Amino acid sequence: MSNINIAKAPENYAVLPFYATAAFFFLLLSLLLFISAGELGGHYFHPRLLAIVHTATLGWGTMIIYGASYELLPVLCENDLYSSPLALCSWMVLTAGILLLAPSFWFFSTGPVMITGGALVLLSALLFLFNTIRTAGSCRAYTAQKCFMISAAVWLVITASIGLLLAVNLRYPFLQVNHLQILKLHAHAGIAGWFLQLVTGVSAKLIPMFLLGKSTKKGLLTTAFILQNAGLLLFMADGFTIRALFYGLLIIAGIICWLCYLYDAFRSRVRKAIDLPMQHTALSFICLLLSVIMIPFVWHDGKWGVLYGTLILLGWITAIILGKTFKTLPFIIWNQRYKHLNGKVNVPLPKQLYSSPLLKFQYGSYILALLTLCTGIITRHHLTLQIAAGIWIVTALSYNVNVLKIIFHKR
Repeated sequence: MSNINIAKAPENYAVLPFYATAAFFFLLLSLLLFISAGELGGHYFHPRLLAIVHTATLGWGTMIIYGASYELLPVLCENDLYSSPLALCSWMVLTAGILLLAPSFWFFSTGPVMITGGALVLLSALLFLFNTIRTAGSCRAYTAQKCFMISAAVWLVITASIGLLLAVNLRYPFLQVNHLQILKLHAHAGIAGWFLQLVTGVSAKLIPMFLLGKSTKKGLLTTAFILQNAGLLLFMADGFTIRALFYGLLIIAGIICWLCYLYDAFRSRVRKAIDLPMQHTALSFICLLLSVIMIPFVWHDGKWGVLYGTLILLGWITAIILGKTFKTLPFIIWNQRYKHLNGKVNVPLPKQLYSSPLLKFQYGSYILALLTLCTGIITRHHLTLQIAAGIWIVTALSYNVNVLKIIFHKR
């Protein structure tokens, strides 16, 4: 990460709360999986599954993506984050929204609490979008990574808006179309709009940086941006018609262009050894490809929909987070504690701020937890699901211990 302009780093209070809160929600998510193991083989529209999904997407995935984005935006745009206090405000609003929304789904208590939680999540998305646009707007240079981050923030607002609409409709039915059809649009806007495009933009910057590799095929990223957005926009406008297959192929083509760009950077890398955080990333791509292959089977049986969501949320997104946390968070803390001492006295490397043996344990337990959970969902075997959830708790505990070790590191 030597080419990061650390002089542009935002205030730590704009970043660290997201990492700490996401770690807490990851542990909570694992506990909810353990409690609800019996429902994991059923239909995706189950109150407890809805609570688990929103804890995963908002408390785990979105929470840590906010923090990482606030740290990375100044790197992409080569200027300061527009507002660190606004970033902190988005954390407070998002946290409050999740704490209202998740219990509402768990007990399926439709009404003011659920609607307020959805409104707060939407407000946090608007704050994130505003901070992103103001930060990126002052950078006149075009980069596909910057475009991906702005479009992802826009899709997050769209996803949260649809979600709020659905929360209102559960209490005060007014939609003329099927609620589950709108729910599917909400889910795909979040997956292919918010998560896919944010991960595409961030990984296109970070992975070549971590590998000390470089790709000159910038056109692949531009093509990926066009295809992913065109496919998703057409799908949102046309809905679940026979043409949805074509729109899905456009998005898949965009994913392929992005992966080809990363592969080109991988081939030219200087750093040949692949460390554990990068192995997490490689595993995440396998989960993404498996989830894409599963798309035609998702609507045939409830368990395949749950398996698809598991591969997306606990496979692709979680693997990326588990790896990238230990690439970005140690650097953030190192920058705060040791930047002014570097070159004057001996200082530890960023990777020495966390426990490598614990990270190895986390990697092994994560693979075992994911494989066992997928097996339990396919076979609908309750004991297998219970064991898998128990392993997820162990994985989350090891992750939390290492994250807290980094955050509370003393010089």
